[in-house]
Amino acid sequence: MCTRVFNNSSAIKVVGRSMDWPESTRPRIVVNPRGLQRNGGMLGPIQVEKENPLQWTSLYGNVATSIYDLGSVDGINEKGLGVHGLFLTATKLPERIDDLPVLHMGLWAQYLLDCAATVTEALALMDGVQLMMVTAEGRDSSIHMAIEDASGDSAVIEFVDGERRIYHGSEYQLMTNDPAYSEQLALLAQQDFSHPSSDMPLPGNVNPRDRFQRASYYLNLLPAAESVQEAVAGVMAIVRNCSVPFGAPYKGFGIYNTEYRTVCDLTDRLYFFELSTSPSVIWVDLKKLDFSEGLPMTAIDPNSGFYNGDISADITEAAAVMY
Repeated sequence: MCTRVFNNSSAIKVVGRSMDWPESTRPRIVVNPRGLQRNGGMLGPIQVEKENPLQWTSLYGNVATSIYDLGSVDGINEKGLGVHGLFLTATKLPERIDDLPVLHMGLWAQYLLDCAATVTEALALMDGVQLMMVTAEGRDSSIHMAIEDASGDSAVIEFVDGERRIYHGSEYQLMTNDPAYSEQLALLAQQDFSHPSSDMPLPGNVNPRDRFQRASYYLNLLPAAESVQEAVAGVMAIVRNCSVPFGAPYKGFGIYNTEYRTVCDLTDRLYFFELSTSPSVIWVDLKKLDFSEGLPMTAIDPNSGFYNGDISADITEAAAVMY
């Protein structure tokens, strides 16, 4: 379970998300150069789609957080596109159309980071592919996707009852988990947070509905940022407020602690990462990275040591990620 918050009301466009999961997803921060050859039917070393897998060459360098070394669930590319996959129990994909190339859900985020510079381009890419559910580490890849770009544009894509639903517009700044997005918006409409005050009752539990409403309340309170530091700190504060403390239960789902939080500065191309078990925030400056074609993927494991501050120069480990 997770929360995504996009502050696009000032000149500096910043988006944050939390990753809530019952175990470690073994996250790694991966640098993906241009020119990588991808296969949308490969789940790690296993080819799960042999008949008609989507194949592409990455157009844009990007920094992504991988999950179980099988795909990406979050990231930003050099053009300022941000992508974030969040769990959605209600996910039900359409029936298979043989003529469409297949992209498994674990590579959905990576495909968009590799090939789209804007939200509009990302949405257009989805017209030519068919997503496929895969199971890894004992769980289905039931996700919906939030995307945004440096212009402030935003979209949420989900598949419910076998149909694709797209919510496209700068007003779609928030996303959590269940229920489906249309129901979340309807619930939010019942409580007007456009003029928040200290006397306004605020849902305080960890379930997706409460987190959605709490994020809306605090986003409407957020002052205009005058610097990158203020912009990043403002969104990070909201994401921390909507995080799940250790041991807090979800009804019917067990315990889903917040494992980490990320913030993307789409304007200045900065990617911040905060482990819940670490006292420090680390970040990557995409402007300092070499995304030249022909270079290998590199990665860093944020759990492997005590990192602090700008780690752009530390991402030198050969990536064993197989996608």
